[in-house]
Amino acid sequence: MARTAFASVRAMSDSRSGTTPETPHATAHPRFAEALTALGLAVEVRGFPEATRTAAEAAAAVGCDLGQIVKSLIFTADREPVLVLVDGAARVDVERVRAELGATAVGRADAALVRETTGYAIGGVPPFGHRTRTRVLADRGLLAHDTVWAAAGTPHTVFPLAPAALIEYAGARVADVRERTA
Repeated sequence: MARTAFASVRAMSDSRSGTTPETPHATAHPRFAEALTALGLAVEVRGFPEATRTAAEAAAAVGCDLGQIVKSLIFTADREPVLVLVDGAARVDVERVRAELGATAVGRADAALVRETTGYAIGGVPPFGHRTRTRVLADRGLLAHDTVWAAAGTPHTVFPLAPAALIEYAGARVADVRERTA
């Protein structure tokens, strides 16, 4: 994908979702808006009057399937932060993450480490544009969708992108890290 094919970020109005017109970058977190600009990536950033801290809340606000929401989750693998991207309908299998990374121990990061690593609060962590570069795993299940929606740096903002592009911009390695269903 040619990153230069994108010109700028634009925020768009959508009366069905309760969003309001904004100037470019106005609804995205400033750090994330800078990342979009640096990548030359033009995306629709939607802002919501109410926070969408969970995948279910985000899906309802956007009007999409739960599986189209990207959860950006920080884990620790042998005490080093790692970002795991998974669809909103899935749960991360920590053992699969451990095996994929060749780590001895994997666990969920606490809120302080999430903010320290990414620069964002839980509920608003985007898939890229973080304070610290980390290893990134993207669950293969994300590729089952034409479009996915991820946080734009706040619990009040999301943006859509093709999953393959999101994985590329996040610098992620595709892996099978979701819990298996019975």
